[in-house]
Amino acid sequence: MKKVYANAAEALDGLLFDGMQIAAGGFGLCGIPELLIAAIRDAGTKDLTVASNNAGVDDFGLGVLLQSKQVKKMMSSYVGENAEFMRQYLSGELELEFNPQGTLAERMRAGGAGIPGFYTKTGVGTVIAEGKEHKDFNGETYILEEGIFADLAIVKAWKADSTGNLIFRKTARNFNPPAAMCGKVCVVEVEEIVEPGDLDPDKIHLPGVYVHRIIKGEHEKRIEQRTVRKREEA
Repeated sequence: MKKVYANAAEALDGLLFDGMQIAAGGFGLCGIPELLIAAIRDAGTKDLTVASNNAGVDDFGLGVLLQSKQVKKMMSSYVGENAEFMRQYLSGELELEFNPQGTLAERMRAGGAGIPGFYTKTGVGTVIAEGKEHKDFNGETYILEEGIFADLAIVKAWKADSTGNLIFRKTARNFNPPAAMCGKVCVVEVEEIVEPGDLDPDKIHLPGVYVHRIIKGEHEKRIEQRTVRKREEA
């Protein structure tokens, strides 16, 4: 099976349709699939439901899909860096399903493992629990959360071999593996592609069985919140 494609548009060819659900990897602006996001924007696919830790910033990451008004609903745990997200949500233009961060990651992982739902204590007694099934285990109340089964997963990895085995770097390993697992089709952008056998099997973070298409690209790697110390006087 051919997995390596020339660019993001080619890798997404035939996969996009209006109203689809997309699981997007990344944590803040770290490890986001920026090239694939830009290609989705350029394709004009609309009415998207996007499951992601965050919504990017106003001009980068998933923020570009919000600016073009291609997103109908966000399933996220943090949205505080995006003014356009706030404007659309408060004006009723955008649906929002808040998820505790660990719950969102587990919903993705569960979907990738074929698990339709699981019980968790996180969110009990809050608005997160409204409308969800409650069940007692050993005298404690839990709520039912459903696994995420996305039409498409878009993720960013550091290195891949041509069969799709992936290695992530540091924080980028957070949401990318579970996002990759829960997509019916998974498209990955990486910084480097090597030959099969070049990666140490013990250091592979996600096996190629989850990965369908790969592209290699150049990435901007922005810093979300830059904090520096004042220069010390000599």
